[in-house]
Amino acid sequence: MAAATWKYLTPEDIRRLRNYEFGVKAMVEGYLSGRHRSVQRGSSTEFHEFRQYVPGDDPARVDWRVFARSDRLFLRTFEQETNLECHIVLDCSASMGFAGAESRWSKLEYCSFFAACLAWLVASGGDRVSLTLFDKGIRRFIPAGSTRRHLHDVLTTLEHTQPGEGTSLTDTLRRAAALVRRRGTLVIVSDFFHDPAELFLALNPWIHRGFRIHLLHVLDPSEESLEDRGLARFEDMESGESLTVHPRAVREAWKSALLEHTRSLRSLAASRRVEYLRVNTSQSYFQLFDTLCR
Repeated sequence: MAAATWKYLTPEDIRRLRNYEFGVKAMVEGYLSGRHRSVQRGSSTEFHEFRQYVPGDDPARVDWRVFARSDRLFLRTFEQETNLECHIVLDCSASMGFAGAESRWSKLEYCSFFAACLAWLVASGGDRVSLTLFDKGIRRFIPAGSTRRHLHDVLTTLEHTQPGEGTSLTDTLRRAAALVRRRGTLVIVSDFFHDPAELFLALNPWIHRGFRIHLLHVLDPSEESLEDRGLARFEDMESGESLTVHPRAVREAWKSALLEHTRSLRSLAASRRVEYLRVNTSQSYFQLFDTLCR
């Protein structure tokens, strides 16, 4: 596969990514080796611990003797050597197509660079990566894999992805939970124009299943500052509703609302041991790796 043919994965990117080979393993599973102790069920495994049953778990794994004693459902979990899995969930809704006047890329393009780099980094280490694209529902799901052909499919999909319709991240997470069978790391890349409480309700099954979760909150710089450009017409890219107003009249209220939204996301993430990072598209996407893989 010729790296030079990919818009979102350049030869220069690959050269830089080699410096993050071990860091990405710390990000995805917390270990610095190519193989990982993972809680799975299988033959020749060692008992690890009990954990409470959550909807979506395989009923065959319930320990019925414990149920008979306690009237509560628990699963027996086991440890075995396995490759890690990294599941990338990328927002492709209409709002992700936004790019400010001074921006080099739209939010979706910026996030596609990051997703392509992360997929290459995980797969090149012999581990497995999946890709889920969504707007108002799941648009495309590529199951976890690590082969050269699999990475080709992921990069080709990113190459041809365009902003879509409205957003339903919560519905996407609920549906995706049934598609992802093995525990691993979940990386959600979005502008997160969602109610934080509803988002974390949808994340609860992933948290209970033991996934390591990273939320990457990506905004355009002009969304953060509402630069003064005179009387302006603002249009919701997903609903089509518009408002004509002077940015100065709403700037402080907007900044306050955005700050409160960010605080809610960060607070809920911290309380559930979820990693949260807010960035804007003026920053190099390699700064994401600098932070996540430190």
